[in-house]
Parts: sequence; C-alpha cells; structure tokens
Amino acid sequence: MRTLVLAQIALYLAGIHAARAERPADPGPHAIDARTSPRAYLRMPPLATGEMPALLSETGAFADTAKLAPSAGLVPYDLAVAFWSDGAHKSRWISVPEGKIGFSPAGEWSFPAGTVFVKTFELPVDAGNPAVTRRLETRLLVRDANGGVYGVVYKWRPDNSDADLLDAAQTELIPAKTAIGEISEQPWYYPSRKDCQTCHNQKAGGVLGVNTRQLNRTYVYPSGISENELRTWNHIGLFEPGFNDEDLRGFARLASADDATRSLEDRARSYLDANCAQCHRPGGTVVDFDARYETPLGKQGLVNGPVLIDEGIDRARIISPRDVWRSIAFMRMNTAGSIKMPPLARETIDQEGVALLRQWIVNMPGTPVLDPPAISPAGGNFDQPVEVSLTGADAGTDIRYTLDGTAPGESDRRYDEPIRLSSPTIVRARAFKDGYTRSIVSQQVFIIGN
Repeated sequence: MRTLVLAQIALYLAGIHAARAERPADPGPHAIDARTSPRAYLRMPPLATGEMPALLSETGAFADTAKLAPSAGLVPYDLAVAFWSDGAHKSRWISVPEGKIGFSPAGEWSFPAGTVFVKTFELPVDAGNPAVTRRLETRLLVRDANGGVYGVVYKWRPDNSDADLLDAAQTELIPAKTAIGEISEQPWYYPSRKDCQTCHNQKAGGVLGVNTRQLNRTYVYPSGISENELRTWNHIGLFEPGFNDEDLRGFARLASADDATRSLEDRARSYLDANCAQCHRPGGTVVDFDARYETPLGKQGLVNGPVLIDEGIDRARIISPRDVWRSIAFMRMNTAGSIKMPPLARETIDQEGVALLRQWIVNMPGTPVLDPPAISPAGGNFDQPVEVSLTGADAGTDIRYTLDGTAPGESDRRYDEPIRLSSPTIVRARAFKDGYTRSIVSQQVFIIGN
C-alpha cells in the first residue's frame, strides 16, 4: 500500500513539474490576468462578401464607441516600429476568439478564423499642442473563414459619436494649425477595401506588424502595469506553442528610430521592415530585395542592390553606401510625388524616418560622395538673357558643365564664372574632386525669349 501511495505522489509531482515546464515562470504581476475569448468575427461577416455593419458601433469592437472603450476580450497592443501614416496617432486592439495564435519566433504568425484587428487613427492638428487631434477613421482587418483577410474602413463623424462605413476610397483635406498659428491643410487618404488587399496580401501572411520582432517590447497597459507584450500574450494563453520567459531575450526585436542603445543599422533596417517588407520580400513585388529585418543585411540584396528603374541617375542602387543621391530607396521615400514609396496610405514625407535613413547611408564605409552642384537661378521662363551660377557644396570641387543636354564629364567645360544664356538651354553640371565619388548630374531647363 505504501509503495502505491508513493508511486501516486511521484506521478502527481511529475505532473506538476510537466505543467510548470509548459508555461513561463511568473516573476510578478501581469498586465492582463486571464484571457477572455470574444465572439468570433465580433459582429463582422465571416467573408468579405457578407453584409457589413453600416456603423462602427454595430461591429462589436467597442463597448462605448464614442469613448473608444473596447469590448470585453479585446487586447490593446502597440508596435516597436509603426508604419508611417502621415503622422497620425494609432490605437490598436486585437480580438482573438477561441483558438490559438500560431506563434513563431521568426517570420509571420497564423491567426484563428474570426480574429479581428481594430486600429483607430487620430491626426494631430495643432503644431503648438500635439495633444490636440482629430479622430479620422477606424480600420478593421478580419481573418476570414477561407484563411485570408479582408479590411473595412469606418470614417468618424465630426462629433466623434460614431463612424460610418466607407464603400470606396476618399481623400479629405484636414485643416491644421501651424506653429505660427496659420491654418494649413493636410491631405488624408481613406483606403478602399481593394487598397487593403494590396498590402495585406497572401505573401505577407495577410496580417502586418503583429509578429515577434514587433511585439517583443515593453508596453504600458491601461492597468498601469508595464510588461513585455509577448510575455502578456503568452501568459494568457494566446500562443501555440508557448514559450518560457527566458526565451524572450533570444527573440528578434525591432529598434525604434530614437533608441540610442541600438546601432544605426538596426534602427534603419527596422524602419525598412515596418514600411517596406510587406511587399519587398521573397515572392513579393518585382524589385529583388528583402526588407525583412530578420534577413541578414548581407543577404537582403539591399546595399548595392540593382534597380529596375534608375530614375535617370547614373550608377543607381537600392541603397548606395555613403551616397543618398544614388540610393533609389531613399529617393522614393523622400518624396510625396508619383514615385513615392510606399505608394499607398501616405500623402506626406516622414521627415524623421528619412533623416534616419540618410544618417545610416552617409555613415556606411566607402568613398565619400560629392553633392551635385546647385544651379541658380532655377530654370523656367525668362523674357531677357540670364546669368546662371553653379555652386559646389564641397570646397575645392571641380565643376564641369554642358549646354547641349549631354552628361558632363571631366573633359567638358570647367565652370569659372557665371554662364550667360540668351536662348533656350539645358544646363547640366557635375562635381569632381580627387578622393571623392563624382556627383550625380544636376540639371535646369531655361526658356529664354518668346
């Protein structure tokens, strides 16, 4: 009898140890104590062909829509590095029904059917007081019954009482106060359902941003507790398989632009992951580089990577070391024109992101690069002959120029004094200096006379 009892005790203790091994250690209080599983799909249809709720208040996402108070079971979250959305603030929640998120330390996760992601956009509209915002839209992304995703957009009413379903894309000019008190207008693009599919595509796993490298970060929850988001989600049983707390240190983690404890390379590559990797990855868009942070830099095809469209730049590369002028990725992120990247859901330039990429590029190893000469005045229409000056940004540069539309070389005319133009002319100039990579060509077109 004693032997049987001892055997039962041994089995019981073994069971305890096995159970402990399956869940992480509990070093202290958790931000969320237990999981509440919301209704699958909330009140959204299982497929994009179903009837959509006309109002945000009818989707089941919020208990109090006007106050953005989420329904029971929705988990708030944030990202280490967010996609640039014209400076908007974003509030995010996830609704995970019965089932588990397919966890992976690298790559994308899988989500049970009926998972709903909720994201609200609020735009600062007073440069003197960034806390003053205008609520613009709430987007819902639904993991559908067929293994894909669909997205819908709800546009907020001016009084923030509710938001209305949009059936098509819209652009709206949002009034905002500048730092000196003047009123300017910022364009805001509300995407269509088709637009959502452009980025939330099958190659990217449908869901963007919700992965290990983005959520391996500390978040301050509404309860006031600061906790690693992965640890919170693991603690409440959202993952299959789960992991131990000590595993967190070995998981990839994106670096925010202002994280001085991380290298410039880490921060720049994290930015490119968040803003480009949904399309620029194996099997994605035709441009052959991989923007995902988890791919080692030497295998990304990013630095010195060839380009399909050189935008008229000689020796153009995706990223050209020390050379922002020949870095096409930088050029396309530093414009809001027709060649902008990303091409959707962005109407303005992310000045901080561009500054980060510039700093990374110019600090890479390699030969220093000359800036293109400045041409003054700028080209245009002139009634009378005009004198044109060329200026190099670097002391001691040798500026060569042409007036026939050809690219200047070292054997072309050297600039020594202003150039007098009396007929229509294309002025092209390039800077040279020993020990430096020559500049790209600068150009202005002058139409003189009738």
